[in-house]
Amino acid sequence: MTELLDLLRSPWPWYVGGPLIGLTVSLLLWLGNKSFGISSNLRHACAILLPDAAKPDFFRYDWRKERWNLMFAGGLILGGIAAGVLFANPESTRLSAAGAQAIQALGIQVRPGLVPVELTDLTHFGVWVLLAFSGLLVGFGTRYGGGCTSGHAITGLSTLQGPSLIATVSFFVGGILSANFLLPLFLAVIR
Repeated sequence: MTELLDLLRSPWPWYVGGPLIGLTVSLLLWLGNKSFGISSNLRHACAILLPDAAKPDFFRYDWRKERWNLMFAGGLILGGIAAGVLFANPESTRLSAAGAQAIQALGIQVRPGLVPVELTDLTHFGVWVLLAFSGLLVGFGTRYGGGCTSGHAITGLSTLQGPSLIATVSFFVGGILSANFLLPLFLAVIR
């Protein structure tokens, strides 16, 4: 039993996690002709929660046919809680020397954990602005791009969809630009 808990607590290598995700996509397509993606669950939640009189046409559909997707998202949340609470790795996150140096060059202290305190201090107004602006961009981009990163990068690329290739390249370019230009600018402004 201890060996099983050690296995569940330790990070799994890419060559295990990647094929498991690939198998999930294949099984969804094979068993039910379903696409792997998460962002559509926000639409389903709005279709469920908005009163009929106030629903725009976009939310008027039979969301019950998409219950599997809501259950999948719920399973992801429960899995994340289980991984973070029950099977949490007691070791602190290991960074390469170059990674730690790059973070320290931004003026962020390297501490145990994944999210720097400088970016989560909700007593600072600038952090609220960053969170609101980031959420707005992600929401707009997901709707405008016709799906989220997981839908495009995992299902879209595996089914050879050209727009998903463009979207995935755009995600990476946006991430590189944000990490190298926007984040240092933001950190300079809030100090």
